[in-house]
Amino acid sequence: MEIKEQVIQGIRDALQTAIDTGKLPEGSYPEVALEVPPQKEFGDFATNIAMQSARVAHRSPRDIATILVETLQGSWLEKAEIAGAGFINLFLRKQVLFTSLADILAAGETYGTAPLRPEDTVQVEFVSANPTGPLHVGHGRGAAYGSSLVNLLRAAGYQVEAEYYINDAGNQMDNLAASVNARYFELLGLPAEIPENGYHGQDIVETAKAILEQDGDRYVHMPEAERLAAFKERAYEEKLKALKRDLEAFHVYYDRWFSERTLHPQAIQAACDVLRKRGTVYDKDGAVWLRSTEYGDDKDRVVIRENGVPTYFAADIAYHKDKYERGFKALINIWGADHHGYVARVKAAMSALGYDTKRLEVLLLQMVSLFRDGKPVKMSKRTGQAITLNELIEEVGVDAARYFFIMRSLDTQLDFDLDLATSHSNENPVYYIQYAHARIFSIYRQAQEAGIEIPQAGDDITWDTLQQDIELELIKKMAVFPEEVQRAAIAREPHRIAHYAYELAGLFHAFYNHCRIIQEDRALAVARLALVTAVRITIANSLAMLGISAPRKM
Repeated sequence: MEIKEQVIQGIRDALQTAIDTGKLPEGSYPEVALEVPPQKEFGDFATNIAMQSARVAHRSPRDIATILVETLQGSWLEKAEIAGAGFINLFLRKQVLFTSLADILAAGETYGTAPLRPEDTVQVEFVSANPTGPLHVGHGRGAAYGSSLVNLLRAAGYQVEAEYYINDAGNQMDNLAASVNARYFELLGLPAEIPENGYHGQDIVETAKAILEQDGDRYVHMPEAERLAAFKERAYEEKLKALKRDLEAFHVYYDRWFSERTLHPQAIQAACDVLRKRGTVYDKDGAVWLRSTEYGDDKDRVVIRENGVPTYFAADIAYHKDKYERGFKALINIWGADHHGYVARVKAAMSALGYDTKRLEVLLLQMVSLFRDGKPVKMSKRTGQAITLNELIEEVGVDAARYFFIMRSLDTQLDFDLDLATSHSNENPVYYIQYAHARIFSIYRQAQEAGIEIPQAGDDITWDTLQQDIELELIKKMAVFPEEVQRAAIAREPHRIAHYAYELAGLFHAFYNHCRIIQEDRALAVARLALVTAVRITIANSLAMLGISAPRKM
């Protein structure tokens, strides 16, 4: 049981004992909440349970606090004090902290990870960019956030499936083919024009060049429909392959790639049939409309156009129907902020199908702005177009890009400082964290040179030699890591782990500057080496959840 859980359970037991002995009346008492006091002299934890229980117990908070302090017991408790109107300040025994330190060494790579709960199934769908060109910086934020959330949920014990929805049907694919076709003709010196909604990126030119180099001009005299169909498949396969390659290079992996094409026409028709049977669609002006206003949308939506062609919305309805039918307890969609208006209509459609929309969470990512020398950067120097994720990675690296994308809450706009991300200084947060990890391996090398073996789990370690305040603060910080993982997972907030890792690194650097590790007192040296090993484990596990490497040298 984690330290905080022990404390909470101890308070619950004290409350129950007070009730059983008649010191407090029966009743529906609130849950016990703990907080870390702002100053060390107020203890390791504080609780306001006495103040929260006053209405139930019909006693003053201070009287309740007195009863609880008199009743409170536990091997973890050094002492408890009453403060103010009824706060209870709790002081832990050092041995409890040392036990948690030994537990970290024993857990190793699994520290912070909860046992798998197979019944708690979650599907996370993220990025899902059209396979028509390279990923841009905005996609990068979604990729970093989504993959970190998947890692975090898995660490918290959830059974998670990561999914990419491939938008490989509809007009955008036709425009892709027409754009490649125009570039192909241009390369041959033949008249051509990119369609109004076509794609103008350099990658389209490269696709056309590849076709020309491989097949020459054999497509020129082919019937246009046949040529466009061929170009569509060639371009689609190339773009999808590039998407997968770029995402894997960015430490983003999926369990399933779901093709929109598989929804046409049967799945879409099946979804429409269910809606019609439920009386939630109607015919008007030759089109089929969803009664979405009856389910919270601001207007009814067209599902099937008057020409019989399904709308994008129809495909989304069929796709989400498929996701619900797969039986996940929770469905998480990570969309860009520009999809804000789309949330209500998708949820309305799910309600119309009879599904519980509480199972569907839509998380919206705000915009990313790049800055260099304090000035906004919008266009690539290389192409004159929007900066791609690959270009960003080339400049700052995968680790810095991921950390900077993750370090802010997804619902806040992100100002990405390119100069800071590339700096090797303590002001760069990811460098600061990774340097702490690398510094520990430097300490190991010094220990080996001094003939001191690095302690392992199960070794006989004289823990009570660790008496410095900064040492105890380090242990307390690491002890709350499992709880931090759970909280971050429940709140869908990977940035909490980014902040946690930064704060832990800060405490470690302070410890390093204050405490001599390799020294003549072998018992103390071994204990401190065990302490820094626990720090290494916790930092590495934190970074792993964020998809960031933990280097041994820098």
